[in-house]
Amino acid sequence: MQRLETQKDLEQAVARLVAVEPRFAAVVDRYTLPPLRHADPGLESLLRIVTDQLISLKAGEAIWSRLATKFGRFTPAGVLAASHDDLRGLGLSGAKARTFRAAALAFSQGRFEGCEALDEAEVQRRLMVIPGVGPWTASIYLLMSLRSGDAWPAADLALQVAAHDLMGLAERPTTRRMIDLGEAWRPYRSTAALLLWRHYRGIRGMP
Repeated sequence: MQRLETQKDLEQAVARLVAVEPRFAAVVDRYTLPPLRHADPGLESLLRIVTDQLISLKAGEAIWSRLATKFGRFTPAGVLAASHDDLRGLGLSGAKARTFRAAALAFSQGRFEGCEALDEAEVQRRLMVIPGVGPWTASIYLLMSLRSGDAWPAADLALQVAAHDLMGLAERPTTRRMIDLGEAWRPYRSTAALLLWRHYRGIRGMP
């Protein structure tokens, strides 16, 4: 797995992306380099991503605060000790509560030990065996927690909006179209995602 771990890695990846797609240079010129979005690998990081699926940042923060108060360190045993109703009571939907327990079981069985040595496709396959973990969740985990250099969350709405604007597309690209766009940016698609998120925050006036 090619890694995106340091500022130097990011600078080199940006230079290679700009050579393929010069419009990325405008993002750096206007907003500077994006931050590296890193999180520690493990169950806690995956559960945080699941919590934030399809809800606002504010709602995600509120639910995660309650979960963190309940669990402290998110160990597989601790999560599995909580019932489905316990998890629902902390603000998770029924589907997310099931995903929490399924993810905890997978980590308790050691299914993700040594993932850093595997390629992106194999890690994504293992993650997506967990009920409720789809391509977006798996790609975000690869990008943030395993620091993959070529993760591509093509279904991400913010990336689609940013690509629509930056690339001058006639309409917001579908997930299928984003997958096609990303093919030209291999093996630096994680950096493309960081640049597009940077652009999205800029066009939305977000700090």
